[in-house]
Amino acid sequence: MSDTITFEDFSKIDFRVGKVLKAENIEGAETLMRLAVDFGEEGKRTILSGIKKWYTPKDLKGKIFAFVFNLEPKKMMEEESQGMIMAAETDDGEECILLAPIDEIAPGSKIH
Repeated sequence: MSDTITFEDFSKIDFRVGKVLKAENIEGAETLMRLAVDFGEEGKRTILSGIKKWYTPKDLKGKIFAFVFNLEPKKMMEEESQGMIMAAETDDGEECILLAPIDEIAPGSKIH
């Protein structure tokens, strides 16, 4: 069982809808992909994600997904990731599904 957190801790996470404007593989990286993501009025951000095993850039461009918006930036492969795309992965790591709204919603919308 996972460790529990308080509701107060959970409420600090800012989940947002983002639209992938551009996706590309990062040269020299086995797993990383670079995403240019539109968050509406909040602006655009670069998100790096280890999803190359399951997705191609073509799979992601123009689609909306759930992101952690207020994650501290992190350096990966000499680049800065400014958030995290949300995904569900099987225990064996064989399958990874990106989380997305089932209906259209504006980029930057908060997720509750």
